[in-house]
Amino acid sequence: MSTLKIKNLHVQVATNDGPKPILKGVDLEVDSHEVHAIMGPNGSGKSTLAYSIAGHPEYEITDGEVLLDGANLLDLTVDERARAGLFLAMQYPVEVPGVTVANFLRTAKTAVDGHAPKVRQWISEVNETMTNLRMDPAFAQRDVNAGFSGGEKKRFEILQMELLKPRFAVLDETDSGLDVDALRVVSEGVNRLHDSSDAGFLLITHYTRILRYIKPDHVHVFVDGRVAEEGGPGLADRLEEEGYDRFLA
Repeated sequence: MSTLKIKNLHVQVATNDGPKPILKGVDLEVDSHEVHAIMGPNGSGKSTLAYSIAGHPEYEITDGEVLLDGANLLDLTVDERARAGLFLAMQYPVEVPGVTVANFLRTAKTAVDGHAPKVRQWISEVNETMTNLRMDPAFAQRDVNAGFSGGEKKRFEILQMELLKPRFAVLDETDSGLDVDALRVVSEGVNRLHDSSDAGFLLITHYTRILRYIKPDHVHVFVDGRVAEEGGPGLADRLEEEGYDRFLA
């Protein structure tokens, strides 16, 4: 059993008018095999939480801790956080021209595990995972995200997650821009890792439609950089019916 614990996290970003606080004291705890949905209106700090945990340099952490089994991730570099078992599926995956999907995946797996996977077994695992995600095997020879549709980029994020097998995965609006079929396929990938491992998940989303496929254990509502309310799956249903007006009034 592992635990990802966020304690009193304060984060700011630089603007033309000076530092702007975004997160204002976030406390959150995720155990192995749990799915936590992070919901809230635009600008509430959901994506800031994701990128701060991962180590994005534009987000300055002014107070607090992010502990993975007691070790403070904030003391680690971005690659060290990945090797410790943290994974981020980005809302807007970037293109990496000149680097093929196949090379990217094998390099990432080697970096995270500390040794290169056996070639034949690795190729079989990659092909099986791509098939499960309805990805054409020809994608392996394309440059990372270059010319990919929005849905293809999100499937590739989940492909990485399934192959790297993190201890905790942060999924930043993975459902944005997906049609119904792609949403189902992506959700199946998340559920496969959940069912086959002890991975914990932070699922950041605006909408409840992905929660029809990925069942959360806990729901947290972010408003103005803080957790305004917490509850079980029923809280997401209430948000679907009522929206966020009662938090913003």
